[in-house]
Amino acid sequence: MRTLRSGEHDEAAALLAAGHVVGIPTDTVYGLAACLGDPAAVDALFAAKDRPASLPIAVLCADEASARMVASSWPPGAARLAARFWPGPLTIVVPADLDVAARIHATAGIGLRVPDDATCRALLSLTGPLAVTSANRHGADPAATAPELSEGFDGGVVLAVLDAGRRGGVVSTVVDLTVSPARVVREGALASAAVLAVLD
Repeated sequence: MRTLRSGEHDEAAALLAAGHVVGIPTDTVYGLAACLGDPAAVDALFAAKDRPASLPIAVLCADEASARMVASSWPPGAARLAARFWPGPLTIVVPADLDVAARIHATAGIGLRVPDDATCRALLSLTGPLAVTSANRHGADPAATAPELSEGFDGGVVLAVLDAGRRGGVVSTVVDLTVSPARVVREGALASAAVLAVLD
């Protein structure tokens, strides 16, 4: 597996555009990324980490404007949460086009996030939204460093990793706005109470 330095965004973007799976840093953990518009690459992402097809993959975006383009609608609650917590460790599940949702094995909605990491957002500004899942075999702890990712996936479909140093190691919190009332479906770096308070 190739190791790319944090400034080599162009090379990482080119690999993703060519349909490869690439390890990338986020503000929480390292992730495995694939081009959202390439169904075969997204399928390879599921296969790389032995992820069940019943568990959809989130989408990372460079900014809120990019996230709104992926969503089929942008509820008022999403706007409030994005204003308060983005960039940051909050994944917001919103309605999405059925074709886009199907690519990441989602049904009711799609999880979107803008990470608080300059290296990651610089890459996203080149690639557009990416399908990204934490860099670990299903059920194992996510990789917090590029060497951990390389050790776990060397010799597989992950072609390279963009190294930007150690990550914090705590996954994002996930809030679902496709149900009423909204509910936190995974508590991570942000407390559920803080997220739901913004919606009250």
